Amino acid sequence: MADKNAKKKTMTLAQRKSLEGLIFVSPWIIGALAFFVWPLFVSIRLSFSEMISIQGFQMKWVGLENYKYLIQTSTTYMPNFLAEITNTLINTPITLVFSLIIAILVNKDIKGRGFFRTVFFIPVLLGTGYVMQQLLGSGTNQVIDLPEGLLMTLGGDFAAIVTEFLNRITEILWKSGVQIILFLAGLQGISSSLYEASRVDGATEWENFWKITLPLVTPIILLNFIYTMIDSFTDSGNKIMSDISHCFTTGSFNQGAAMGWLYFAFTFLLCGLALLIMNRFTFNQGER
Repeated sequence: MADKNAKKKTMTLAQRKSLEGLIFVSPWIIGALAFFVWPLFVSIRLSFSEMISIQGFQMKWVGLENYKYLIQTSTTYMPNFLAEITNTLINTPITLVFSLIIAILVNKDIKGRGFFRTVFFIPVLLGTGYVMQQLLGSGTNQVIDLPEGLLMTLGGDFAAIVTEFLNRITEILWKSGVQIILFLAGLQGISSSLYEASRVDGATEWENFWKITLPLVTPIILLNFIYTMIDSFTDSGNKIMSDISHCFTTGSFNQGAAMGWLYFAFTFLLCGLALLIMNRFTFNQGER
């Protein structure tokens, strides 16, 4: 009987890992409960209220008026909202493809591999604040200036397309450092014996990519997808984030709170939808 009770009390490997993970994140959970729960509640309440007095945060309940103003009356919020969503949906897949290709290349046994890895990680070291804005054109969309002669030769419309393309590629290059590092970690976690066995069977590099590399890095693709979307939505050059900061700077706390929660709700919904869809195609070694 004692042996049976001991077996029942023994934790499984999955339970031990879950407990270790809970212990690992417990400082963050305690900090969130102690410092973030109450401010979040006040922020939600503020988005449905009108600020009467900043002393003591005296508010008057107005319901959905702040949200109606942003959606129906404001001439800047919805255009900026749609522009940032469009920009994120375009940049995210391009960033993932670009960073995966670069990670595969710098994972090869080539000369100067350490140098190239450092070069692609430099933007992460420089940061995304004032320094990055100066490098990317002082916070404007103009990153690369083409010669005037070339612009005249290409014509106005085509020159605008080329400039937009170059600017977007440059922006993606500067924001792919973390994704490249994560993809490198995923690629180095794939056993070389899998590739050796496939080469013995006559598989090409292209077949190895589709049959081995891509399926095994799908968890990293999912991680990078969510990270890239959130990083884009919270970027320092994001117009919505600038509008929210401006509202709190000028004392329009109720509108700033409504902007933030409307933006957060859409971001959360989009990330949740992406997680739900992509999770079905993610390779989980523990289940297969």
